[in-house]
Amino acid sequence: MEYFTLSNGNKMPMAGIGVFMMSPAEAEAAVESAIKSGVRLIDTANGYMNESGTGRGIKKSGVAREEIFLVTKLWPTVYEKETAIDETLARLGTDYIDLLFLHQPTDNWREGYRNIEKAYKEGKVKAIGLSNFPEDLLKEAIETMDIKPHVVQVEAHPYFPQTELKAFLAETGMGLMAWYPLGHGDKNLINEPVFAKLAGKYGKTNAQIILRWHVQSGNVVFPGSRNPEHIRDNFDIFDFALTGEEMAEVGKVNKGVRYYNGTPEMLAQYAKMELGPDL
Repeated sequence: MEYFTLSNGNKMPMAGIGVFMMSPAEAEAAVESAIKSGVRLIDTANGYMNESGTGRGIKKSGVAREEIFLVTKLWPTVYEKETAIDETLARLGTDYIDLLFLHQPTDNWREGYRNIEKAYKEGKVKAIGLSNFPEDLLKEAIETMDIKPHVVQVEAHPYFPQTELKAFLAETGMGLMAWYPLGHGDKNLINEPVFAKLAGKYGKTNAQIILRWHVQSGNVVFPGSRNPEHIRDNFDIFDFALTGEEMAEVGKVNKGVRYYNGTPEMLAQYAKMELGPDL
């Protein structure tokens, strides 16, 4: 395993599993399988409504909680709720979160951030992150909050490598977690000739080449899968390395294409959308 060192000295695994769009039972099974396969980074969220299942999967794995880097996100409707973090801890069945994000940049994000800062000072949260935040709000957080954010989570993949954002993050010491690391499963991306060529050279799949490119670019990846074999494959990217020339070749794939755009109208809806049951 390779690690990214956060600005506070904590180390985060460069690859793990995400449980977006999984039921609690599916998340439980996927997390247990992933941890038993060697995965130590788990990413969930209030909004996925499967934190309880994620917590059960961690416990069923038999691996000590201290060995797991657990990531979750507060949903906008609970940013100002004083008990939101304690309720999140209860669903996950843990007394601390390794990295806690604000999920979306809605109007009340500043109050939510202050609540996370309080939990950070109390030891309930070990690192603070901002998910889907634009650069201007990242700068505001850095300049105005007591504790600078440690990680940003955004869409990133070879078709949209976040080049400008990464240059900014390099100046701040913030890490990048890449969601949709495989381009939301876009076959056009996965089947780009450069990935097929490199897969043949290294005896890997096209997806493994893409995930390896992420890691060597400094991106933390957490692809989701319910299939134990796919989970193992997604994690099997640490026994080879792309050359500098090959990394540059992959860089030419950039098309400026992203698969998600959070409009102001959509963010306004998020600010009002109540969470469903998490069983």
